[in-house]
Amino acid sequence: MCRFVAYLGQPIFLDELVCAPQHSLVRQSLRADQAKTVTNGDGFGVGWYGERSEPGIYREVMPAWSDENLLALCSSVRSSLFFAHVRAATGTAIARQNCHPFRHGRHMFMHNGQIGGYAQVRRTLEALLNDEMYAARRGATDSELLFLLALQRMDGGMPAPEAVQGVLDDTLALMRRDGIDAPLRFAAALSDGESVHAFRFSSDDKPPTLYVRQHREGTIVASEPLEDGSEGWQALGPGAVVRVTAHGGAVTVLN
Repeated sequence: MCRFVAYLGQPIFLDELVCAPQHSLVRQSLRADQAKTVTNGDGFGVGWYGERSEPGIYREVMPAWSDENLLALCSSVRSSLFFAHVRAATGTAIARQNCHPFRHGRHMFMHNGQIGGYAQVRRTLEALLNDEMYAARRGATDSELLFLLALQRMDGGMPAPEAVQGVLDDTLALMRRDGIDAPLRFAAALSDGESVHAFRFSSDDKPPTLYVRQHREGTIVASEPLEDGSEGWQALGPGAVVRVTAHGGAVTVLN
């Protein structure tokens, strides 16, 4: 399982959350406390919104703890909305195109979890992509595939929460049709550059952990608290969907 952090609020330097905290994401890449896989060393990525229409992305295949370029970048880039992710691969190659976050136009996405029996359903799920989204696919992960399937629905006018839930429902139905007993687990963050939607879902009783916390004039969504202990961190319940906006760091629980 992977670990990630998202931030939306007043502009801050990325290293305030990615590198500096006692239990920062860089530290979690070496030793996560609340993940099934303790080490998340199969690549990393950061994505941030700035002055251009699309977010900037930096992704690498080496472990986050050993990349000096990541530390230099995070100490220099300041943003009001950014994502960061450290990866523990679950069956697909360790390659830059498989590292999170994923970007398509203004949208950015990152995920912790997996589609159970992905190899059995991958071809059928990819066939659901229209030509535009299929051409946009760069890697081989289930995460990117879920992202593009959700974007396809959103392009048709469906709100993000309904689009994501619809993709999860259809994926789970396909898994059950094919007799796959392994669970579908999904903790994710999705942004359009203005707001962040966060999701916590699982087809069994072990959804990946996800927390929300206010940070000065902004909001953090993270796989686990960035400091020892969980004071000030709100654990999201199973099935939770939240929307974070820049208006006072508002967090709206959608279900």
